This record gives sequence, C-alpha cells and structure tokens, in this order.
Amino acid sequence: MADDKMKRGGADRQRVAANEPYEVEYFARKHGLSRQEAERLIREIGNDRAKLDAAAEKLQKSS
Repeated sequence: MADDKMKRGGADRQRVAANEPYEVEYFARKHGLSRQEAERLIREIGNDRAKLDAAAEKLQKSS
C-alpha cells in the first residue's frame, strides 16, 4: 500500500499489503479463508493479488 493514502492507483491495487490488517481480513473474507490461511498464502506466494487470488481459488476447490 502506498505510504501516502492519497496516492492510490493501479499499482496499489495489484498488491495485498500484508502489514495492513484490513487488507488481510478483506482477502480472507473474499475467499472464505481464515486469517491464518490468508497470512500463510501471502508468506508463501508474496503480495501479488492476481497470484494470491488464483492460489486461494485453487485451495478452495481442493477442499
């Protein structure tokens, strides 16, 4: 997430800010994951939103 909250744009939306609790909560809720599962995915995959979305969907299909 941008340091200056007024500077928002496409690049800011392409990443999940793992250090922002509300972003992790939103990602977890969006995919029906627990906060711990979401944090684990972010640690393993990184903060690229597209890659995380794909991994979360794959995780949900395998459950």
